[in-house]
Amino acid sequence: MKAIKMLRYYLFALALFTLPALKMQAADATTTIHEVPSKEAIANMTKEEKAARLEEIKARVDEIKAMDKSTLTKEDRKALRHELKEMRREAKAITGVYISIGALIIIILLLIIII
Repeated sequence: MKAIKMLRYYLFALALFTLPALKMQAADATTTIHEVPSKEAIANMTKEEKAARLEEIKARVDEIKAMDKSTLTKEDRKALRHELKEMRREAKAITGVYISIGALIIIILLLIIII
C-alpha cells in the first residue's frame, strides 16, 4: 500500500514538473515573430514611404478596433495583441521620440541645480 502511494506521489511530481515545459514548447511552436524594421532600414526610407507605412498601420489598427473580438479564440486575441505591440514599436521607430514640454523644463531645472 505504501509503495502505491509513493508511486502515485512520484508520478504526480513528474507530471507537475513536465507539463509546464510541454506547454512552453507548444507555445513556442505556434508563435510567429513579426520583425520591426531596423533603424538603418527606417533611416533609408523616404518621407513618403514613412507616411505610407504609418497610414497602413493606422488602417490596420482601425480594422482591428472594428473587429468583433468576442468570436475570436484565445490564441487569435493573443496574436492580435502581439501584432498591435509590433505595430506600435514600428510606429515609434518611424516617428522618433519626442520630449514633452514638462519633461524639458524638468531637465533644464535639474541641469541648473547640478551646475
